[in-house]
Formats: sequence, C-alpha cells, structure tokens
Amino acid sequence: MVKPKTKTRSHDDEPEEIVARGKSKGHRKATQQEGEVDETHEPVESVVVEDHITVRNLARLMDRSPIDLIKVLMQYGIMAPITHSIDHDTAVILGEELGIAVNWPKREEPEPEPDEEAPEEKPESRAQSFVDQIMAAEQPEDLVERPPVVAVLGHVDHGKTTLLDSIRHTDVAGGEAGGITQHTGAYQITVDGRKITFLDTPGHEAFTAMRARGAQVTDIVVLVVAADDGVMPQTREAISHAKAAGVIIIVALNKIDRPNANPQRVMEELAQEGLQPEEWGGETIVVPVSALNKVGIDDLLANILVVAELEQYKANPKGHCVGTVIESELDRFRGVTATLLVQNGTLKRGDSIVVGPTWGRIKAMFDYEGKQLKQAGPSMPVVILGLQEAPDAGDVFEVMESDREAKQTAGDRQERIDRAATGSARRQMSLEEVFARFEGGETKTLNLIVRADVQGTLEPVMRSLEDLGNEEISVKILQAAIGDISESDVMLAEASDAVIIGFSVGIDKAAQHRAELSGVEIRHYDIIYKMIEDVEAALTGMLEPIYENAVIGHAEVLQLFKLRRGVIAGCNVTDGVVKRNALARVLRSGEEIVPSARINTLRRFTEDVAEVRTGFECGIRLSTGDELLQEGDVIEILERRRVR
Repeated sequence: MVKPKTKTRSHDDEPEEIVARGKSKGHRKATQQEGEVDETHEPVESVVVEDHITVRNLARLMDRSPIDLIKVLMQYGIMAPITHSIDHDTAVILGEELGIAVNWPKREEPEPEPDEEAPEEKPESRAQSFVDQIMAAEQPEDLVERPPVVAVLGHVDHGKTTLLDSIRHTDVAGGEAGGITQHTGAYQITVDGRKITFLDTPGHEAFTAMRARGAQVTDIVVLVVAADDGVMPQTREAISHAKAAGVIIIVALNKIDRPNANPQRVMEELAQEGLQPEEWGGETIVVPVSALNKVGIDDLLANILVVAELEQYKANPKGHCVGTVIESELDRFRGVTATLLVQNGTLKRGDSIVVGPTWGRIKAMFDYEGKQLKQAGPSMPVVILGLQEAPDAGDVFEVMESDREAKQTAGDRQERIDRAATGSARRQMSLEEVFARFEGGETKTLNLIVRADVQGTLEPVMRSLEDLGNEEISVKILQAAIGDISESDVMLAEASDAVIIGFSVGIDKAAQHRAELSGVEIRHYDIIYKMIEDVEAALTGMLEPIYENAVIGHAEVLQLFKLRRGVIAGCNVTDGVVKRNALARVLRSGEEIVPSARINTLRRFTEDVAEVRTGFECGIRLSTGDELLQEGDVIEILERRRVR
C-alpha cells in the first residue's frame, strides 16, 4: 500500500504561499461545504499557526470539521464558538488530540535580537514583492514582450492632461473642473502596431501613494516641463519621486511654440537637477513638443518605444494572473467599479479575484473606451464590475480557483488587518530602524530628504551629509528643498524608507499627522555640527556594531507543569522585568544549567502578556532546556543591548 502524501498548511498565507495554494488546490471541489472533509486529497500532517487563529480557520487548515475542534475544547472546559480566537498553545493541544502537529512560522534568517529586530514590514510593500515573486517564478521561455506602462508627471498647468489628450485624440482636459486632473485613469494606444499604456495621474503624490502601498507599476515616467516656465517646485518633487522609484525619465519639453519659450534655459535647469540632456552628452531624452498644436507627439511616442525595446519589458500571458488597482469608485448605477492594470497572466470575464481584503467575480469587463472585453493581457488597463467592496488604489489583485477560495483569502486578510489594528503601534522608521535593515547586507544606502530655511544653508547641509558616505555606505539625498516639511515629503519618505531632516524649518500639520500614522521619523536641527554628529555616529554604529547582554530581571521557579509538548514553569519575578521573546539562562545555586534560551511564552493566569514586573507571578515556557528545570531554579532574563 502506498503511503499517502502529507503536507503542511499555514494560517497567515503570505503572497508566495498564496501562489502555491492557487496551484495546489485545484483538485478540491468548489462545492465542498464548510466543515466537510474531502477524503480525495492528501491528509494534513502539520499546520503553521501564528499567535492567534479562529476555530473556523484552524479547522480549514487541518481539514477537519469545526465540530471536532469544539468537542476537544469542551473536554478542556473551553466553550468556544466557531468564530472564537484561540492562542497558539491551545492550537497545539488541539493538534495533539487530532494527531496534527502545530508549528510556528518558519524563519529563513535566525530570529533577530530584541534591539536588532527588523521593522515590521508594511502590507503595502508586501504586495509589490508578491508581483515580483510571480514574475521571478515564470520560466524565461514563457515570457513575451508586453507594452510599456508610462506615467505622466509634472508641475501643475504645464500640460500633462493636454499632452495625453493629444496622444489619445480625445478631449479629456475640457471636461475637468478648472482644467486640472481630478482622477487617476489608465489608457492604451497603438503606435505602428505596438501598444503603450499611459497612466494619467493627478501628480506625483498619487504616483508615490501607489509606491507607498507597494505597487510600483510604472516602467517609464514622462516628465512634462513647460518651455516658458521651466523647472518649478513641483517639477523638482516629481523628479525626486521618479528617481526614488528607479524608473526611466523622458522629458517632454512642452509649449515650445510660445513666444517666450526658452528651451536652453530649461535644459540647464534640468541638468542642475541631474537630468543631463542627450544632446549635451547626458542620458536623459528631451523631446520638444507642443501638446496643444500636436507638434512633436510622434517623436515622443517613438522615443518611448525605443526605450521599451532596449529595456525589454516582458510578462507571461499564460501565467498566474496578477495586477494592480489603478482606481476604484462606487457608481450609483453599476455598483463598485475598479480600474485594474494586468501585470502578468490573462484576466478573463468570470474570473474569481481577490483584491486586498475584498473579493468578487468579474461580471463585466471594459476597456478605457467602454468597449466590452472577454479577456485582457499584460499591461492592459480594464474597468471591471463585480467586486464586493471598492479596493484602494495600489492594492494587488490575483485570480483564484473559485469564489470559495477568493472569499476565504479575503477573509483571512481582513482578519490580519483587524488584528494588526488592535495590536501594537507600528515601529518608527527612524535612523536606527533604517540602519538595522542594512546590517549584514551587501549594499548599504541611507535615504534622506532634506529641508532647510534658505538656499545658503541647504547647500552646505547637503555637502556635509553626502561627505559622510564612503565605499561601504552611501548617503543618498532623494530630495532637497527650502521651506517647511510638507505632506509630499512624508509620502516620499514613506515610499522610499527615508528619514526626513529639517534644518531650521517647521512642519505642516498634515505632514505631522501623516508622519505619525506612517512611522516616518522627522529630525529637526538648528546646528549643523549636531546633525553631522548624529548621522556620523549612526553610520559608524552601522559599520561596527558592538552588543552586550544586560541582565534585566530574575524569576524564581515555584512549580512545574508538564505538558505533552513541553514544560511551563510557574515563576515569581523577584526583581526587574520578564519580557516575552527575551533571552534567558537558567541558574541553579549560582551555576549555569541552561546557558542560552528564549522565552517563547509568557502568561499571567490565562492571558498572554508582553512583560511581567517585580512581585508578580507568571508562567514561562522556554525555547530549549525546559526538561532540565527544577523547582527553586532561577531564570535570569537578558536583553541584547547595542553599545556602539
């Protein structure tokens, strides 16, 4: 008899695990009722569970009926409905009774020390890494050329929408309030048999907001600069945001037919911003155009196609279908509508998709002109109907096997979002946190955004900061300008993992509020030497970190409770503090019995707690060596502290 294959399932499926699930669960019946066990697929030998999980979701992971789990809980005196959330230890007990191992999520890297712990990754950044992983998993021979995706950025009233209007031969600008773009749209045109997708954004804020959510969909940025106006503050910001995104910039020098147009002066200003024109020996393509009179449009499109041919943008139209939400709205007649950009695979009418914490079945699909479509390939923007709720711009969508699977995945995501909202606050994106991300890495770059009160101060501040870099660590100034710190600065820092340095400047209320929500650190200075001292000290610590173990508390073992999968030590905290996940060692009569362990579980009565202070009793479960514990032993709590 052939032994059936076994598998491990995870509660908190990360995007790469969702891919595996999408490929492996096709054999399951879509009509399988909740709680019914499908005997045709492999039995589950182990599952992966984080801190908490509902009875319903644990039953799904184990392929068991929720009733089976509830019966076991009742045997232990726990009356838990199907929506009740249980902790990891309780899930372990359930698994033992049902013959299924319950494990913690595996970590590829050794678990960092408390002070070295990597900052919590944003769900938004995870979304884009998911698309990257999908693309990386495709076989090179399956990839085919796809149209480039182009975003149009620039200063207000420099002609962004008029340029797109000329390209699409439709009057878009005339229908907008005040002639200013009010929404984000996506359009596709055909030039000499080749297609180009354009994103018409309200400005670099929307462009960066999508990046901040992890959705970098743009291949090329067309920077519109008026020949009679030159490089303006918003132009500089757009350049900074495009450079931070790492995309190719093509400059459309607009309004060249104006009597006061001065292209040479504008190109000088562009060169000062790091965009050296090709005709001056640089690498930036500058195309003179007149969007209003449709002059130079063909040259601009031809240059976009040349860049696309050199960069070779590719995707697999037959692969797993994923993409990004460009915009969404609630239409009073059609319900929820969403503009999607397909990045890989082919999206078809009738597909079940999950978008962030919502899902739906595509009832209808249209192109940007309103024509109905049956399917859409890579780099094609489409408007769909059928989602349950309006998703956010920048959310990643993926096609699932069935409505059931899409609904389940969306529910799991919403549960994680709700749990995160009630959990601890997001760690700050401070100098120390940013530096911790690069420790042990091959490349080390510190991203900074600098604001100063006057130009005479800004230049020496920039030079001083840039001089702090060396061969191992580079200091990259994403944006430097005079004036108060704005919300746009915070958005750029949020999307680029940067720290904002303000020199003798204030901060807008909106920027302050956004920085507090997003965890971006803003450092204020009035003395240049203090600023240099802080950054230099942090860079030095980044190169040569020195740590030491500091004793922060002791707990005496009063009683031992032996379980099937370990030992819980009932302790009294004699001094200091005991922290969950802290380092620990066990002492007996002053001698070391267990030299190195970690506190995996810390409880007060039946509640999991983060720390317990002097004079209180608690339950401690160690990661190793718990079988050596005896009553009267002392657990010494250690904290890894960075000296330099």
